[in-house]
Amino acid sequence: MEIRQLSRAIKATSSLSVRRPATTSYSRCLHTTSTREATPLPHPTVVAPPPSAPLASVTFPQNRVARKREQAERLQQGQQAKINPAKPTTALQKRFWKNVSVKEDEQGLHVLLDTRPVRTASKQPLLLPHSKRALATAIAVEWDQLVSAQQALKNHYIPLTSMISRVLDIEAADAKDDTTIRQAIVTMVMRYLGTDTLLCWAPENNDYDRAQEGKTPLRQKQRTVAEPIIAFLKTHVFPGVDILPILGEDSIMPTPQPQVTREVIKGWVSGLPAFELAALERGVLATKSLLLAVRLLVDWSPEFAHIRKDASKHERFGVAEAAHAATLEVMHQTDMWGEVEDTHDVEREDLRRQLGSVVLLTSVYLSAFRAALQAAVRDSSGCLHVMVYTILDSLTLVGSDVHPNFTQKTPHHSPSRPE
Repeated sequence: MEIRQLSRAIKATSSLSVRRPATTSYSRCLHTTSTREATPLPHPTVVAPPPSAPLASVTFPQNRVARKREQAERLQQGQQAKINPAKPTTALQKRFWKNVSVKEDEQGLHVLLDTRPVRTASKQPLLLPHSKRALATAIAVEWDQLVSAQQALKNHYIPLTSMISRVLDIEAADAKDDTTIRQAIVTMVMRYLGTDTLLCWAPENNDYDRAQEGKTPLRQKQRTVAEPIIAFLKTHVFPGVDILPILGEDSIMPTPQPQVTREVIKGWVSGLPAFELAALERGVLATKSLLLAVRLLVDWSPEFAHIRKDASKHERFGVAEAAHAATLEVMHQTDMWGEVEDTHDVEREDLRRQLGSVVLLTSVYLSAFRAALQAAVRDSSGCLHVMVYTILDSLTLVGSDVHPNFTQKTPHHSPSRPE
Protein backbone atom coordinates (compact mmCIF):
# COMPACT_ATOMS: atom_id res chain seq x y z
CA MET A 1 0.00 0.00 0.00
CA GLU A 2 2.72 2.37 0.89
CA ILE A 3 4.52 1.60 -2.36
CA ARG A 4 1.39 2.35 -4.39
CA GLN A 5 0.77 5.65 -2.62
CA LEU A 6 4.40 6.65 -3.18
CA SER A 7 4.20 5.91 -6.91
CA ARG A 8 0.99 7.93 -7.24
CA ALA A 9 2.60 10.91 -5.52
CA ILE A 10 5.60 10.71 -7.89
CA LYS A 11 3.30 10.68 -10.96
CA ALA A 12 1.35 13.66 -9.66
CA THR A 13 4.54 15.63 -9.09
CA SER A 14 5.87 14.82 -12.57
CA SER A 15 2.63 15.93 -14.21
CA LEU A 16 2.81 19.30 -12.44
CA SER A 17 6.36 19.83 -13.64
CA VAL A 18 5.38 19.64 -17.32
CA ARG A 19 5.90 23.06 -19.04
CA ARG A 20 2.69 24.47 -20.37
CA PRO A 21 2.46 27.24 -23.02
CA ALA A 22 1.56 30.71 -21.65
CA THR A 23 -1.58 32.38 -22.91
CA THR A 24 -1.41 36.07 -24.02
CA SER A 25 -4.29 38.38 -23.24
CA TYR A 26 -5.00 40.99 -25.91
CA SER A 27 -7.47 42.97 -23.82
CA ARG A 28 -6.38 45.28 -21.05
CA CYS A 29 -8.53 47.22 -18.66
CA LEU A 30 -7.65 50.95 -18.75
CA HIS A 31 -9.95 52.00 -15.95
CA THR A 32 -12.31 50.45 -13.48
CA THR A 33 -15.26 52.82 -13.89
CA SER A 34 -18.32 51.76 -15.74
CA THR A 35 -18.58 52.84 -19.38
CA ARG A 36 -21.23 55.38 -20.41
CA GLU A 37 -22.32 56.04 -23.93
CA ALA A 38 -22.64 59.64 -25.17
CA THR A 39 -26.15 60.93 -25.46
CA PRO A 40 -26.43 62.93 -28.73
CA LEU A 41 -28.36 66.18 -28.53
CA PRO A 42 -31.09 66.80 -31.03
CA HIS A 43 -30.01 69.27 -33.75
CA PRO A 44 -32.65 71.59 -35.16
CA THR A 45 -33.35 71.35 -38.82
CA VAL A 46 -32.23 74.52 -40.63
CA VAL A 47 -34.53 75.46 -43.47
CA ALA A 48 -32.97 78.82 -44.44
CA PRO A 49 -29.78 79.02 -46.57
CA PRO A 50 -26.43 79.79 -44.91
CA PRO A 51 -25.62 83.47 -44.29
CA SER A 52 -23.70 85.44 -46.90
CA ALA A 53 -19.97 85.95 -46.55
CA PRO A 54 -18.96 89.25 -44.93
CA LEU A 55 -18.02 92.02 -47.33
CA ALA A 56 -15.51 94.78 -46.78
CA SER A 57 -17.10 98.15 -46.23
CA VAL A 58 -16.68 100.59 -49.09
CA THR A 59 -14.69 103.66 -48.06
CA PHE A 60 -14.15 106.83 -50.03
CA PRO A 61 -11.03 109.03 -49.99
CA GLN A 62 -13.02 111.97 -48.61
CA ASN A 63 -14.18 109.90 -45.63
CA ARG A 64 -10.66 108.67 -44.90
CA VAL A 65 -9.24 112.19 -45.07
CA ALA A 66 -12.00 113.49 -42.79
CA ARG A 67 -11.36 110.69 -40.30
CA LYS A 68 -7.61 111.38 -40.27
CA ARG A 69 -8.22 115.08 -39.75
CA GLU A 70 -10.49 114.26 -36.83
CA GLN A 71 -7.77 112.06 -35.36
CA ALA A 72 -5.25 114.89 -35.80
CA GLU A 73 -7.58 117.33 -34.03
CA ARG A 74 -7.99 114.91 -31.14
CA LEU A 75 -4.22 114.55 -30.95
CA GLN A 76 -3.80 118.32 -30.78
CA GLN A 77 -6.47 118.57 -28.10
CA GLY A 78 -4.67 115.93 -26.09
CA GLN A 79 -1.41 117.83 -26.40
CA GLN A 80 -3.09 121.03 -25.26
CA ALA A 81 -4.70 119.37 -22.25
CA LYS A 82 -3.52 120.67 -18.92
CA ILE A 83 -1.40 118.55 -16.63
CA ASN A 84 -3.29 116.72 -13.94
CA PRO A 85 -2.89 118.78 -10.74
CA ALA A 86 -3.08 115.62 -8.66
CA LYS A 87 0.29 114.55 -10.04
CA PRO A 88 3.49 116.37 -9.11
CA THR A 89 4.60 118.91 -11.70
CA THR A 90 8.22 118.85 -12.84
CA ALA A 91 10.23 121.23 -14.96
CA LEU A 92 10.20 118.78 -17.87
CA GLN A 93 6.41 118.86 -18.02
CA LYS A 94 6.44 122.56 -18.74
CA ARG A 95 7.47 124.56 -21.77
CA PHE A 96 9.96 127.12 -20.54
CA TRP A 97 10.01 129.14 -23.79
CA LYS A 98 7.33 131.17 -25.52
CA ASN A 99 8.79 132.02 -28.93
CA VAL A 100 11.20 130.28 -31.28
CA SER A 101 13.27 132.37 -33.67
CA VAL A 102 16.18 132.15 -36.09
CA LYS A 103 19.02 134.65 -35.72
CA GLU A 104 21.92 135.17 -38.09
CA ASP A 105 25.33 136.56 -37.17
CA GLU A 106 28.87 136.29 -38.48
CA GLN A 107 29.22 132.71 -37.23
CA GLY A 108 26.07 131.38 -38.86
CA LEU A 109 22.42 130.71 -38.07
CA HIS A 110 21.20 130.17 -34.51
CA VAL A 111 17.86 128.71 -33.43
CA LEU A 112 16.78 130.51 -30.25
CA LEU A 113 14.24 129.56 -27.61
CA ASP A 114 13.38 133.10 -26.53
CA THR A 115 16.99 134.22 -25.95
CA ARG A 116 18.62 130.84 -25.31
CA PRO A 117 20.12 128.84 -28.19
CA VAL A 118 19.06 125.28 -28.92
CA ARG A 119 21.78 122.88 -27.82
CA THR A 120 22.71 119.39 -28.92
CA ALA A 121 22.98 116.33 -26.70
CA SER A 122 26.64 117.24 -26.07
CA LYS A 123 25.46 120.66 -24.77
CA GLN A 124 26.97 122.49 -27.74
CA PRO A 125 24.98 125.39 -29.28
CA LEU A 126 23.34 124.40 -32.54
CA LEU A 127 25.04 126.46 -35.27
CA LEU A 128 24.16 126.14 -38.95
CA PRO A 129 25.94 127.55 -42.02
CA HIS A 130 24.54 130.66 -43.68
CA SER A 131 23.38 128.58 -46.65
CA LYS A 132 21.06 126.42 -44.51
CA ARG A 133 18.32 129.02 -43.98
CA ALA A 134 15.47 126.67 -44.81
CA LEU A 135 16.88 124.00 -42.53
CA ALA A 136 17.15 126.48 -39.67
CA THR A 137 13.52 127.51 -40.15
CA ALA A 138 12.39 123.88 -40.20
CA ILE A 139 14.23 123.21 -36.93
CA ALA A 140 12.64 126.32 -35.40
CA VAL A 141 9.17 125.11 -36.33
CA GLU A 142 10.09 121.67 -35.02
CA TRP A 143 10.81 123.14 -31.59
CA ASP A 144 7.78 125.41 -31.74
CA GLN A 145 5.56 122.32 -32.11
CA LEU A 146 6.71 120.94 -28.75
CA VAL A 147 4.35 121.41 -25.82
CA SER A 148 6.81 120.43 -23.06
CA ALA A 149 10.52 120.20 -22.50
CA GLN A 150 10.16 116.46 -21.97
CA GLN A 151 9.31 115.96 -25.65
CA ALA A 152 12.70 117.41 -26.59
CA LEU A 153 14.31 114.32 -25.04
CA LYS A 154 12.71 112.04 -27.65
CA ASN A 155 14.31 111.91 -31.09
CA HIS A 156 11.07 111.23 -32.97
CA TYR A 157 9.77 114.64 -31.85
CA ILE A 158 12.87 116.47 -33.14
CA PRO A 159 14.20 114.39 -36.08
CA LEU A 160 15.89 117.30 -37.86
CA THR A 161 17.65 118.37 -34.67
CA SER A 162 18.90 114.81 -34.27
CA MET A 163 20.31 114.83 -37.79
CA ILE A 164 22.08 118.14 -37.18
CA SER A 165 23.54 116.73 -33.97
CA ARG A 166 24.86 113.83 -36.02
CA VAL A 167 26.46 116.28 -38.46
CA LEU A 168 28.09 118.27 -35.66
CA ASP A 169 29.44 115.07 -34.09
CA ILE A 170 31.01 114.07 -37.41
CA GLU A 171 32.57 117.52 -37.87
CA ALA A 172 33.95 117.50 -34.31
CA ALA A 173 35.45 114.04 -34.82
CA ASP A 174 36.99 115.06 -38.15
CA ALA A 175 38.57 118.10 -36.51
CA LYS A 176 40.27 115.78 -34.01
CA ASP A 177 41.33 113.31 -36.75
CA ASP A 178 39.04 110.74 -35.13
CA THR A 179 37.58 108.45 -37.79
CA THR A 180 35.50 106.27 -35.48
CA ILE A 181 32.11 107.78 -36.36
CA ARG A 182 32.89 108.10 -40.06
CA GLN A 183 34.15 104.52 -40.36
CA ALA A 184 31.10 103.22 -38.49
CA ILE A 185 28.78 104.95 -40.97
CA VAL A 186 30.78 103.71 -43.97
CA THR A 187 30.75 100.14 -42.67
CA MET A 188 27.01 100.27 -42.04
CA VAL A 189 25.99 101.65 -45.44
CA MET A 190 28.29 99.26 -47.31
CA ARG A 191 26.43 96.32 -45.79
CA TYR A 192 23.30 97.41 -47.65
CA LEU A 193 25.09 97.14 -51.00
CA GLY A 194 24.95 93.34 -50.81
CA THR A 195 21.15 93.39 -50.41
CA ASP A 196 20.35 96.68 -52.12
CA THR A 197 16.63 97.23 -52.71
CA LEU A 198 17.32 98.60 -56.19
CA LEU A 199 19.18 95.42 -57.23
CA CYS A 200 16.90 92.73 -55.72
CA TRP A 201 14.52 91.76 -58.52
CA ALA A 202 11.70 89.23 -58.45
CA PRO A 203 12.12 85.85 -60.23
CA GLU A 204 11.30 85.69 -63.92
CA ASN A 205 8.88 82.77 -63.50
CA ASN A 206 6.51 84.00 -60.82
CA ASP A 207 3.27 82.12 -60.19
CA TYR A 208 1.55 85.23 -58.87
CA ASP A 209 2.38 87.15 -62.05
CA ARG A 210 0.91 84.33 -64.12
CA ALA A 211 -2.36 84.64 -62.23
CA GLN A 212 -2.49 88.37 -63.02
CA GLU A 213 -2.88 88.14 -66.77
CA GLY A 214 -2.64 91.37 -68.67
CA LYS A 215 -0.54 93.13 -66.01
CA THR A 216 3.14 93.99 -66.12
CA PRO A 217 5.28 91.45 -64.20
CA LEU A 218 7.07 92.69 -61.11
CA ARG A 219 10.54 91.95 -62.47
CA GLN A 220 9.86 94.03 -65.57
CA LYS A 221 8.68 96.94 -63.39
CA GLN A 222 11.80 96.69 -61.26
CA ARG A 223 14.10 96.66 -64.27
CA THR A 224 12.30 99.62 -65.83
CA VAL A 225 12.86 101.69 -62.69
CA ALA A 226 16.32 100.45 -61.73
CA GLU A 227 18.17 100.41 -65.05
CA PRO A 228 18.11 104.22 -65.66
CA ILE A 229 19.32 104.84 -62.10
CA ILE A 230 22.11 102.29 -62.44
CA ALA A 231 23.11 103.72 -65.83
CA PHE A 232 23.30 107.23 -64.33
CA LEU A 233 25.49 106.06 -61.45
CA LYS A 234 27.80 104.05 -63.73
CA THR A 235 28.21 107.00 -66.09
CA HIS A 236 28.47 110.04 -63.82
CA VAL A 237 29.17 108.93 -60.23
CA PHE A 238 31.10 105.65 -60.42
CA PRO A 239 32.48 105.61 -63.98
CA GLY A 240 34.07 102.40 -65.14
CA VAL A 241 32.57 100.06 -62.52
CA ASP A 242 30.07 97.24 -62.94
CA ILE A 243 26.91 97.19 -60.82
CA LEU A 244 25.28 93.77 -61.08
CA PRO A 245 21.76 92.64 -60.14
CA ILE A 246 21.84 90.70 -56.89
CA LEU A 247 19.25 88.05 -57.80
CA GLY A 248 19.19 86.17 -61.10
CA GLU A 249 16.12 85.29 -63.14
CA ASP A 250 15.50 81.98 -61.33
CA SER A 251 17.86 82.11 -58.37
CA ILE A 252 17.56 83.05 -54.73
CA MET A 253 21.31 83.05 -54.12
CA PRO A 254 22.70 86.60 -54.08
CA THR A 255 25.42 87.62 -56.50
CA PRO A 256 28.15 89.66 -54.77
CA GLN A 257 29.37 92.86 -56.35
CA PRO A 258 32.90 92.87 -57.80
CA GLN A 259 35.63 93.83 -55.36
CA VAL A 260 36.59 96.82 -57.52
CA THR A 261 33.02 98.12 -57.34
CA ARG A 262 32.96 97.82 -53.57
CA GLU A 263 36.28 99.60 -53.18
CA VAL A 264 35.26 102.48 -55.48
CA ILE A 265 31.92 103.02 -53.73
CA LYS A 266 33.51 102.74 -50.29
CA GLY A 267 36.13 105.34 -51.19
CA TRP A 268 33.44 107.67 -52.55
CA VAL A 269 31.35 107.38 -49.37
CA SER A 270 34.40 107.85 -47.13
CA GLY A 271 35.20 111.20 -48.75
CA LEU A 272 31.77 112.80 -48.26
CA PRO A 273 31.47 115.98 -46.17
CA ALA A 274 29.68 115.79 -42.84
CA PHE A 275 26.28 117.04 -44.06
CA GLU A 276 26.27 114.69 -47.05
CA LEU A 277 27.45 111.72 -44.98
CA ALA A 278 24.69 112.18 -42.39
CA ALA A 279 22.11 112.61 -45.15
CA LEU A 280 23.36 109.47 -46.89
CA GLU A 281 23.05 107.53 -43.64
CA ARG A 282 19.43 108.61 -43.21
CA GLY A 283 18.61 107.83 -46.85
CA VAL A 284 20.11 104.34 -46.67
CA LEU A 285 18.23 103.49 -43.48
CA ALA A 286 14.98 104.79 -44.98
CA THR A 287 15.15 103.05 -48.37
CA LYS A 288 17.36 100.04 -47.47
CA SER A 289 19.32 100.98 -50.59
CA LEU A 290 22.75 102.58 -50.88
CA LEU A 291 22.35 103.30 -54.58
CA LEU A 292 19.03 105.12 -54.17
CA ALA A 293 20.48 107.26 -51.38
CA VAL A 294 23.50 108.12 -53.57
CA ARG A 295 21.26 109.01 -56.51
CA LEU A 296 19.12 111.31 -54.35
CA LEU A 297 22.16 112.90 -52.74
CA VAL A 298 23.88 113.63 -56.06
CA ASP A 299 20.77 115.31 -57.44
CA TRP A 300 20.33 117.77 -54.56
CA SER A 301 23.65 118.42 -52.83
CA PRO A 302 25.67 121.46 -53.99
CA GLU A 303 28.79 119.31 -53.68
CA PHE A 304 27.81 117.53 -56.90
CA ALA A 305 26.69 120.49 -59.00
CA HIS A 306 29.29 119.56 -61.64
CA ILE A 307 27.68 116.13 -62.06
CA ARG A 308 24.23 117.66 -62.56
CA LYS A 309 25.68 120.02 -65.15
CA ASP A 310 27.18 117.13 -67.12
CA ALA A 311 23.96 115.11 -66.80
CA SER A 312 21.56 117.91 -67.68
CA LYS A 313 19.62 115.64 -70.04
CA HIS A 314 18.53 113.38 -67.21
CA GLU A 315 15.33 114.08 -65.32
CA ARG A 316 15.49 115.36 -61.77
CA PHE A 317 15.44 112.65 -59.12
CA GLY A 318 13.50 113.76 -56.06
CA VAL A 319 11.60 112.45 -53.08
CA ALA A 320 8.73 111.02 -55.11
CA GLU A 321 11.04 109.12 -57.48
CA ALA A 322 13.16 107.71 -54.65
CA ALA A 323 10.10 106.62 -52.66
CA HIS A 324 8.59 105.01 -55.76
CA ALA A 325 11.75 103.01 -56.47
CA ALA A 326 12.12 101.93 -52.83
CA THR A 327 8.51 100.72 -52.47
CA LEU A 328 7.92 99.28 -55.92
CA GLU A 329 7.41 95.72 -54.67
CA VAL A 330 5.05 96.89 -51.91
CA MET A 331 2.97 98.85 -54.41
CA HIS A 332 2.85 95.82 -56.70
CA GLN A 333 1.53 93.67 -53.85
CA THR A 334 -1.02 96.25 -52.72
CA ASP A 335 -2.30 96.62 -56.27
CA MET A 336 -2.80 92.86 -56.31
CA TRP A 337 -4.16 92.19 -52.82
CA GLY A 338 -5.25 95.58 -51.51
CA GLU A 339 -3.85 98.14 -49.10
CA VAL A 340 -4.02 97.91 -45.31
CA GLU A 341 -5.34 101.24 -44.12
CA ASP A 342 -3.29 103.09 -41.49
CA THR A 343 -0.34 100.81 -42.27
CA HIS A 344 0.80 101.00 -45.87
CA ASP A 345 -0.26 104.64 -46.23
CA VAL A 346 1.48 105.63 -42.99
CA GLU A 347 4.69 103.85 -44.00
CA ARG A 348 4.60 105.56 -47.39
CA GLU A 349 4.28 109.04 -45.89
CA ASP A 350 6.93 108.31 -43.27
CA LEU A 351 9.33 107.28 -46.03
CA ARG A 352 8.64 110.52 -47.88
CA ARG A 353 9.22 112.46 -44.67
CA GLN A 354 12.62 110.84 -44.15
CA LEU A 355 13.67 111.37 -47.76
CA GLY A 356 12.50 114.98 -47.53
CA SER A 357 14.81 115.45 -44.55
CA VAL A 358 17.69 114.15 -46.70
CA VAL A 359 16.98 116.81 -49.33
CA LEU A 360 16.50 119.49 -46.71
CA LEU A 361 19.77 118.63 -44.96
CA THR A 362 21.90 118.85 -48.09
CA SER A 363 20.19 121.33 -50.40
CA VAL A 364 20.75 125.08 -50.15
CA TYR A 365 17.96 125.97 -52.57
CA LEU A 366 14.63 126.98 -51.12
CA SER A 367 12.79 125.73 -54.18
CA ALA A 368 14.23 122.29 -53.50
CA PHE A 369 13.15 122.61 -49.89
CA ARG A 370 9.62 123.45 -50.90
CA ALA A 371 9.39 120.61 -53.43
CA ALA A 372 10.69 118.08 -50.92
CA LEU A 373 8.23 119.07 -48.22
CA GLN A 374 5.26 119.24 -50.56
CA ALA A 375 6.10 115.74 -51.78
CA ALA A 376 6.40 114.55 -48.18
CA VAL A 377 2.86 115.64 -47.29
CA ARG A 378 1.10 114.72 -50.48
CA ASP A 379 -2.20 112.95 -49.75
CA SER A 380 -1.66 113.30 -46.00
CA SER A 381 -3.28 115.44 -43.36
CA GLY A 382 -3.08 116.49 -39.76
CA CYS A 383 -0.24 117.89 -37.70
CA LEU A 384 2.28 117.36 -40.48
CA HIS A 385 0.32 119.74 -42.67
CA VAL A 386 0.33 122.34 -39.91
CA MET A 387 4.09 122.07 -39.44
CA VAL A 388 4.99 122.14 -43.14
CA TYR A 389 2.70 124.96 -44.15
CA THR A 390 3.87 127.00 -41.16
CA ILE A 391 7.38 126.68 -42.59
CA LEU A 392 6.25 127.56 -46.11
CA ASP A 393 4.29 130.57 -44.89
CA SER A 394 7.36 131.86 -43.06
CA LEU A 395 9.35 131.94 -46.31
CA THR A 396 8.79 134.24 -49.27
CA LEU A 397 10.19 132.20 -52.14
CA VAL A 398 11.29 134.45 -54.96
CA GLY A 399 14.02 132.63 -56.84
CA SER A 400 16.61 131.77 -54.21
CA ASP A 401 16.03 134.84 -52.00
CA VAL A 402 14.40 134.99 -48.62
CA HIS A 403 12.10 137.53 -47.09
CA PRO A 404 14.20 140.28 -45.44
CA ASN A 405 12.55 139.70 -42.07
CA PHE A 406 13.60 136.05 -42.09
CA THR A 407 17.12 136.70 -40.84
CA GLN A 408 15.83 138.77 -37.95
CA LYS A 409 14.47 137.37 -34.72
CA THR A 410 11.07 136.54 -36.17
CA PRO A 411 8.99 134.32 -33.87
CA HIS A 412 7.21 131.34 -35.39
CA HIS A 413 3.91 130.69 -33.67
CA SER A 414 2.35 127.27 -33.74
CA PRO A 415 -1.42 126.77 -33.59
CA SER A 416 -0.93 123.69 -31.39
CA ARG A 417 1.12 125.48 -28.73
CA PRO A 418 -0.82 126.49 -25.61
CA GLU A 419 -0.57 130.14 -24.66
